[in-house]
Order: sequence, then C-alpha cells, then structure tokens
Amino acid sequence: MKAHTCAHLLTLSALLAMGCHSPVDEAGSTVPDACEATPPVVAPQKTDLLFVIDNSNSMQEEQQAIVTELPAFLAALREGGGVAQEFRVGVITTSVYQRLMLGDGTDSIRSFPDQEGRLQPVKDEAGQPTAERFIESSDPLLLDKFQRLVAQGTSGSGQETPFEAVRLAISGTLAQRPIAEGGNGGFLRDGARLLVVVVTDEEDCSSTARPPPVSLGLDPSVDACSQNADKLTPVEDYYKAFQGLHDGRGASREVLWATIGPVALTDKRAEAVTETVGDKTYVRNVDCPTSYGPGYRQSAMATQFDATKANLDSICKSDYRQTLLDIAELATVAQSIDVVNLPDPRLAIVNVTRANGSVQTCSVANGDLRYEPSGEDRAARLFFLGPCLRRVGDTKVEVKVLCAG
Repeated sequence: MKAHTCAHLLTLSALLAMGCHSPVDEAGSTVPDACEATPPVVAPQKTDLLFVIDNSNSMQEEQQAIVTELPAFLAALREGGGVAQEFRVGVITTSVYQRLMLGDGTDSIRSFPDQEGRLQPVKDEAGQPTAERFIESSDPLLLDKFQRLVAQGTSGSGQETPFEAVRLAISGTLAQRPIAEGGNGGFLRDGARLLVVVVTDEEDCSSTARPPPVSLGLDPSVDACSQNADKLTPVEDYYKAFQGLHDGRGASREVLWATIGPVALTDKRAEAVTETVGDKTYVRNVDCPTSYGPGYRQSAMATQFDATKANLDSICKSDYRQTLLDIAELATVAQSIDVVNLPDPRLAIVNVTRANGSVQTCSVANGDLRYEPSGEDRAARLFFLGPCLRRVGDTKVEVKVLCAG
C-alpha cells in the first residue's frame, strides 16, 4: 500500500499530528520505504520471583501446603498469557531479628546472620545446601529444587519481618554483593519485573532501625507488634522504596507484590480477635483460626500495590492451589512489553487475542498504546492503556507495522 493512502490507515488525531504525507520523507525518519520481511519481535517477558517464607515454629503445615501446589503454579507461569515467559525464582525467609522481653524484664536480641534477606541455598536431594541461590525456569529440576527451597523449616524468628527482609534482599549492599561473596548480586536482572510473594501466618513487625524498637513478650494474648505499630517503619515508606527500584541500566523496575497472610477467609479483612485454648489466650485475625495476630500491615502493603486486593489471600485456607494460580496470573500479565525492530511507533499495530478468540487491535495513534523509546542497552517498550489493557486469559500478542511500500 502506498504512503499517500495513509488516510485509510490512521485516525484523524494521527493525521492532525502528522499530516497526510509519507513518514518516509520526514527528517530523521526510520520508517522503511518498503515492507520488511522481518516483523517486530516481542521479547520473552522476564520475571524474577522472590518468595518470602515464614520459617517460624507455626509454619510447617503451611509450607508443605505451598510445596504441594507448586506443580500447578509453575504450569500456570509457563502458559504466560500469550507472551513467552522467562523467569527465575529465589527464596528468602521472614527472619531478620528477634527482640524478646524475658521474664525478668530484660531484652534478648537475636540476629539471623545466615538469613536477613539473603537468598537461601538450594538443597540437593540429600537435603544438603549447594552453591545455588536461585533457579532458572529452564532448569529441568526446577520443580524439585523449588519445593526443597520453600520447605525452609521452623527454626526461624518468631518476630516476622517480611518487609525488612525484602528491603535488605533487593537494595543496598546485599543486593550488590556477588552471590559468591555471600550477597544476592546477579539475582535481579536488567529488564526483568520483580514479583514478591510473602507467605506468613503473622503480622509484619519490620523496622529499619537497629536495635529493633519492638519487643515481643511471653504472653500470647498480647500482640506487641500491632500495639506498637507506631514504632515500626511505616508501610508506605517500604512501598515507596520498592517502587523506586531501578535496574543496572537505570530503567525503573516493575515490582509486583502478593501476600498469603493472616487475613479473613471470607472477605480478606484485617481485624483482631482473641481465642482461648486451654489455659492460654491467643490473638488472631477474625475468620482465620490458624493465624497469630491480625494482618493490618500485611493487608496494607498488598493494598498499596492493588487496591482491589486481588493480590491478597488468607493463610488459613485449607489449600493454596487457586491462590497460587491467581498469583501466577499476576506474574504473567504485564501491561508492557519489550519490542525490537520497530522503526516508527506511530505505525505500530498490536493485535491482542482475548480468551474468547476475539482480536483487539491497538495502536499508538489511537492512544491505547504508549511508546517508551529504547535507551542505552535497553529495549523500547509498548505500554497497554485503557481498553487495550492486557487481561488474564489473553492467548497471543502480535506486533505489526503499517509499511509504506
């Protein structure tokens, strides 16, 4: 099709911006004067998955329930919503510190130097730690290794601090130090999204301060972390830190967050209740009988990332199959894609095949795509907007270019 027929291809708004003349002739144009045989390429979507596993003494059954459903989780990840998926997975624990007030009124502070945001070693079949700290999606032993990683045991801190563990894991000195030197350097990839999945039955008690400002007591009827929440680092501060991450090329890192935590089974609300068992009284979250403490901060963090709380579910479920499938969908449905071999974004057409087989056509010219040009060592990106937002169940994303030849 000749360039002078562009009025049949572009919208009025695009014509007002461009004029009805060939973009081939514009100064600095990269539009070819003939159709090229090689179409634009949609790069595989890269996602780095960081599971944050509560390894306190109440979490054995919950860890095993996650392990049981990992085959379905990985299968859903690989389906990918129409875009090839390239992921890796690592595990840290919720153990950073534990400050405990003893019966004589003195404080005992315990640190966890082999944890504190460090990627935990992948274990071999005999249960012995190896030098591996994360697993690639292409690894034929991915499932077995992942299951062994999730089973972190129950000897960790009873003062769960997932937010602080994540902060330590992905920012600052630990994130930069090479894995061979005891750090996490090399886990987060340039151009990759980060999905954090927190699995815990207790409230977050995170603080950047040392020594930690809140002491746990010996009385289970007292929820010290919730009662002293004003002494903890605000959820919003952690959220801003996570959203402000950049990769090694200076590009903003897309961060997603999901929580399986102490919230209500029926409506995901966070609300404290007490329950007496024998001669002891425990603080739990309402409608979550196996929780220890309400999930105020856990709920608040999930809501910061998704106001609908689609990324939040209850640790008190009898199984986590559907929960993990929902998290897999969160991991695979991105609202942006890398593109290469795209000469001019004004002529880009993206066809999205929906779950029902219908094909939705999107373009920069119509305003339902936004184009971000490439940078140094960074691919260009197309962002989906408005009615063209990608959905769970999409089966294909195809980029084409209207050519002038």
